[in-house]
Amino acid sequence: MKEILKDRSFQLSIILTLIFLGTGIAFLFLGLVDYSWVFFILLPIVLGVALGAMPNKKYILWGALITTTIVLICLVFPGLSGLLCIVMTLPIVVPLIFLGYVITHLVRRYRQIKDTNRLSVLFLPLIPFLIAAPTEHFLKTDKEVINEVKTEQVFNYTPEQVYDAIKSVDTLDAEKPYLMYFDLPIPTKCVLEKEEVGGLRTCYFKAGKSSKHDFGSGTIVEKITKLERGKVLKMDVIDYKLVGRNWLGFKEAIYYFDKVGDNQCKMTRITTYTSVLTPRFYWQPLEELGIRQEHDYVFSNLINDLEKKYGK
Repeated sequence: MKEILKDRSFQLSIILTLIFLGTGIAFLFLGLVDYSWVFFILLPIVLGVALGAMPNKKYILWGALITTTIVLICLVFPGLSGLLCIVMTLPIVVPLIFLGYVITHLVRRYRQIKDTNRLSVLFLPLIPFLIAAPTEHFLKTDKEVINEVKTEQVFNYTPEQVYDAIKSVDTLDAEKPYLMYFDLPIPTKCVLEKEEVGGLRTCYFKAGKSSKHDFGSGTIVEKITKLERGKVLKMDVIDYKLVGRNWLGFKEAIYYFDKVGDNQCKMTRITTYTSVLTPRFYWQPLEELGIRQEHDYVFSNLINDLEKKYGK
């Protein structure tokens, strides 16, 4: 252990990681970079390139990966991010740091660069990020993409019974999906003020189980745009407050109730949301997974409520 701590390259890897990641986080606060490929892909790669230029490779990656994990986890405590977001970020950031490291190693094999411990040289790979981040931020016009998540389930109750049970929910209490054991917000109740077009429905959330603070709590306020008992409940999201999730927005919530057979109902839940996260090939499946788990939790609670009320 003492050998590792005294290793010059290990110490420099910690310093470089702190400076590179610190610059990226500072750019986010200053509004100079988006939650985009520049931040999630380019920044880790150039960090890996800088790390690969140092001699004595034995402990470099250990220093960088440990520091990266600690820096990201530290964002949880002041409420700047959630644990779930950190868990989702590490699988894309860590391999890209290693990729940058490998790129430098391959270039060195052809003697295009030399080993160095000079910080002035090791900072050079950060320049592409410093240029690309504000350039992309100010030139990018479409900063949000709109997505839709749809979940369907058949219930052994009439469409009217299912509609009455979901329109307003006093207490949500069901078996929680695994993401809620991190900090995926947990819906606790939905209050319908007026059952008419223009009426408001407010859903309340609490923090996920891993959160010691109320970072994941908040509300989503919906305005009814269309309703017909046992047919449809359609709402626009007019306000939402879920702390620490500024990269996601919510547009619309829809419930369709279709009669199946003599005494069953197929309920379709559709959530329309916006996201500023890129690359989409990585983030979209994770976003949809989180929303589907919210749907599953609501559906599980709905089954419990229907059984309590109608005894089937």
